[in-house]
Amino acid sequence: MYTLAALALLAANAATAALPDELARVLARVGVPDSQVGLVVQDLAAPVPELVHGERRAFNPASVMKLVTTLAALDTLGPAHTFKTAVMTTGRLSNGVLHGDLILRGGGDPSLTVERFWLLLRELRGRGIRVIHGDVVIDNGHYDVDIGDPAAFDAAPLRPYNAAPTALLVNYNVVALRLQPGPGGLAASLEPVALAIDNQAVVDGAAACERWQDRLAMVRDGDLLRLAGSYPAACGERQAWLNLMCPPATAATFFGQLWREMDGLHDGQVRVGGTPADALPLFEFESPPLAQIVRDVNKHSNNVMAKMLFLNLGAVRRGSPATWAKGELAIRDWLAEKGLDIPELVLENGSGLSRSERISAGAMARLLVWAAGQPHYYEFAAALPALGLEGTQKRRMNGSPEAGRAWLKSGTLEGVRTLAGYVLDGAGRRKAVVLFINHPNASQAEDFQAAALRRAMAATAP
Repeated sequence: MYTLAALALLAANAATAALPDELARVLARVGVPDSQVGLVVQDLAAPVPELVHGERRAFNPASVMKLVTTLAALDTLGPAHTFKTAVMTTGRLSNGVLHGDLILRGGGDPSLTVERFWLLLRELRGRGIRVIHGDVVIDNGHYDVDIGDPAAFDAAPLRPYNAAPTALLVNYNVVALRLQPGPGGLAASLEPVALAIDNQAVVDGAAACERWQDRLAMVRDGDLLRLAGSYPAACGERQAWLNLMCPPATAATFFGQLWREMDGLHDGQVRVGGTPADALPLFEFESPPLAQIVRDVNKHSNNVMAKMLFLNLGAVRRGSPATWAKGELAIRDWLAEKGLDIPELVLENGSGLSRSERISAGAMARLLVWAAGQPHYYEFAAALPALGLEGTQKRRMNGSPEAGRAWLKSGTLEGVRTLAGYVLDGAGRRKAVVLFINHPNASQAEDFQAAALRRAMAATAP
């Protein structure tokens, strides 16, 4: 297997060709100049790519940057690694009553969904605690990051992708808004009940369900969630996931509801704080293995999970508490150890939800080829959604002969459309494919993406 340094040298010596005529024609129809495209196709068993174009240009990769973060995490920590939430107490426990505080010390678990948070609290009940005469303290000290303004990226603060990472993050920091049209109008409720709802939205009996969320205006106004606009009756019952509150408030809301459902009592506050020196460990709640977490990150393009892996890498390599700067240094340290020099690389949070992150198509392809020779390759490749079948790739080329023969991570921002992953060609060869487009017309380039994938998957002479 070639080293990353050797692969970089071979790729640098390969001549960059013009796009093949059939691809150039498709690209011209959507008004994207070929200077705004980076494309690499390489057989995993070959020393150089079979097709390269614009491979040295730095592009905004959008969510394809998650491949760098998740690959670094798998290689650094191993696929069996778990993240732990420590449950501790102060005071005295007597006859099911805790006369003191309960501490939940976050360890950066990206997978603490509402179901898994229920399991954590179920374990607490199983250890005999039913009443808490004290506070529930959320210790987020493992991260030293500012939660920031959720509207800063794109003025859409309620969108789940704008959730902020914290060391104890429950359910990706989202709550469910349940919607159901009926004779009396649109019924709306939050689960858990986080805020009161001022519902002024109406039911539209004629509209199609497509892009229904664009018709519904949702705004947080103080302690109210205001709904306006219209909801198509054709949608039936639906739910929208909302990044409605700051992470500690979300955790507190889920704790309150789940604890009550378990017949637990709590007469104190839920607050953010540190772990006292006299706190006693009760148990540690482990995440699923990293291999499973990476699948959730890449198949569903979960931004806050990717950000947490980025921060966790910083804490592992540079020490706790985690910071964005340590996360960047951790990725750069790892790349240097593997012998890959990527001078154009720009990192911000490792998720691709960034205007500044950059990498070239050639560097991404070299990384994919390198990964194919590593022990964790199968976990990494299996974490990518299958073309036309699942996750973020479910609708792409669905029903086509190529469906199920590619495993791809895609990226989407305004003016950005990207793809990277692996394909199986008609002769049974496995190839790495990277396709980056940065241009105002990038959203029109779906046919070009499909044409490039078909070319990569076509049978070729051995």
